[in-house]
Amino acid sequence: MSKPKVFVTRPILAAGLDMVRDFCEADIWPGELPPSREVLLERVKGVEGILSLLTSKIDNEVMAAAGTNLKVISNYAVGYDNIDIPAATRRGVPVGNTPGVLTDTTADFAFALLMAAARRVVEADIYTRAGKWQTWGPSLLLGQDITGATLGIIGFGRIGKGMAKRAQGFDMQILYYSCDCKPDPYAAEIGARCVDLTMLLERSDFVSVHVPLNDQTHHLINKETLRMMKPTAVLINTARGPVVDTEALYEALRDQVIGYAALDVTDPEPILADHPLLKLDNVIIAPHIASASYATRGKMATMAAENLIAGLKGEHLPNCVNPQVYETE
Repeated sequence: MSKPKVFVTRPILAAGLDMVRDFCEADIWPGELPPSREVLLERVKGVEGILSLLTSKIDNEVMAAAGTNLKVISNYAVGYDNIDIPAATRRGVPVGNTPGVLTDTTADFAFALLMAAARRVVEADIYTRAGKWQTWGPSLLLGQDITGATLGIIGFGRIGKGMAKRAQGFDMQILYYSCDCKPDPYAAEIGARCVDLTMLLERSDFVSVHVPLNDQTHHLINKETLRMMKPTAVLINTARGPVVDTEALYEALRDQVIGYAALDVTDPEPILADHPLLKLDNVIIAPHIASASYATRGKMATMAAENLIAGLKGEHLPNCVNPQVYETE
């Protein structure tokens, strides 16, 4: 019996890739960089499954190129803004993601960015390596206190709650903004207050972004909202780059409208080496590594493989973002 054909847009960790190879006839793009649009459209022809990374846009054109045999799309990420979900749903194709498993890892990294920005850790390292450290000084590289400060969390899902949990250890006051702001038992337990976005931005010493990218959140942080923040405030973004207007952020940092930014995601991504943001001292930029621990990326690989294989078998995906496809069964 022949194995189902699938295209994997880039290699994932062996924990999941071995599962895919065992069950499927897998065409795996070998490059460190994602396949070009032309290559992607060619390689998906006739496949029954696609295992994608967030660096590949899987839209209606790609699905059409795959053809009527396409049974499943499995995304190696919790976010799925790279996939046209309505198009997949119209075609009856379930789409899988990898939620939950990266919550703690991402929250850990977001809080690490908060601390590094507050205490200017990266600047201090660069200062030392440049041979500038001559003596102890009372005003050298002064930063912001974390203990007792106010943390504003935009998006109070799994990762946002994880950020709040870590903030408790520093006796931080926690505000959060959510589009529905329904009563939340965990928020009540830790004393977190749901407020509107304006109040959150005006009162927070640190603002951490944890929303998905969609039409409502695109450029949610922009010139206007940045001007609502304190001049000493620190912005942390581990969500998606386009949630923040990059040009507006650059101007706000340059003109000291806000104090600091710490980013794991950018727009564009990757950010170009000559981008103006990289010329500023008051910004930290990491290359989208918030979930990059051995354990988490391995679990993500296993979950992505499980979603792919379930779809190829005609079974419900363990983690499906468009369960409407099953309603007509």
